[in-house]
Amino acid sequence: MKFIEALKLRSKLFFLFLLITLGLIALGFIGTTYVNAMKKNMDSLYFGSLIPVSELNEIVQTYNYGLADTIYKLSRTEISPSEATSKIETSLNNINKKWKSYTSHFKTEDELEYLEYADLEVKHINDYFYKLLNAVKSAKNLRRISIHTLEKKIESIHYVLQKLINYEVNMANYERKKFLYAYDFILLKIGTSLGLIILGVLVILFYVFESIQKDQTRLEIAAKKLKIANKKLENASYTDSLTNLHNRRYFNFIYDREVKRAKRNKSYITFMMLDIDYFKQYNDTYGHVEGDYALKSVAKALKDKLKRPGDYVFRLGGEEFGVLLSDTDETNSANLARELCDAIRSREIKHEASKVNEFLTISVGVVCCIADEALDEEVLISRADEMLYEAKESGRDRYVITSNASKAKIA
Repeated sequence: MKFIEALKLRSKLFFLFLLITLGLIALGFIGTTYVNAMKKNMDSLYFGSLIPVSELNEIVQTYNYGLADTIYKLSRTEISPSEATSKIETSLNNINKKWKSYTSHFKTEDELEYLEYADLEVKHINDYFYKLLNAVKSAKNLRRISIHTLEKKIESIHYVLQKLINYEVNMANYERKKFLYAYDFILLKIGTSLGLIILGVLVILFYVFESIQKDQTRLEIAAKKLKIANKKLENASYTDSLTNLHNRRYFNFIYDREVKRAKRNKSYITFMMLDIDYFKQYNDTYGHVEGDYALKSVAKALKDKLKRPGDYVFRLGGEEFGVLLSDTDETNSANLARELCDAIRSREIKHEASKVNEFLTISVGVVCCIADEALDEEVLISRADEMLYEAKESGRDRYVITSNASKAKIA
């Protein structure tokens, strides 16, 4: 202290500058070392969670759209057996490849126990699809295949794989906590080192921590953006890629929820099944590119008409659409069905192969009733299908509505 007191002001300033310089050099050295460690932790956190989750999501998507959707279309003769064979083989090969890649990653002992179970489930459902593949190759009739069984198996493997996805996400959160702990420890060490080197440079320390706080804020903003992106990815799995309507997977979720809600409130529930008239002939006449345009045009017309929060529009498959309405009585449901028919016709999409109109038209089957505990969800769908059949049999380009949801003929 006496040595410092003996120094002149200029010397004191130079000495202070020297201490600051040495402190910054030491801080730079320490910072460089630990920033590299931080980067490794970040890389481990990012790549260690993104790749396995991405692989599992691809497997889930392949089961849903590569296999289940193909079998569904084949059972409805929407695709040929040869096309179905190719799609099923490609999908199974892709699943096996992705699953092998996923299982090759490092796994903890806890994860290995569940992975053995998941591996058996994957092999089990793959065997199921291989049997279906052999049946298709043997030219067996798959029109009577149990769609319910198919959906149950897809739901089961989705549950198994979702647990793995959740585990990977939880591990990522765990790694992130370790990263933040290391991050805080680094900050403490840097702060302590700087404080030991020069105690009088509080202003510099303030700016250093302020800068670090800004970096932390940016990290938090980036984490929120990543969360939003993950939410958008989840929403994409519920959306039909061609029409941007809700897909059948989302329909299965919403339909069950809305029917239960209507039962609790004893309110009206309306379900419509819509089908484009002579759409196969339209594709044969104009080609699949124009067919896709027609599907998108129909989807837009439906979305423009159904804008209430409780109105749901789905593409159920091929040229078939579904509409689910809540709190809409029979009169309003009938008016809406008629407006939908008029809206499609008014778009004046040329359809020379149609037997009912020069433009593209739709047929609509409608069931509207007050939900109660006796209402069977499957009956409601089947009854709408019957009304759609009646609309087609009576000339198409029209709707048929009923309020009786108790006489459906379920096979």
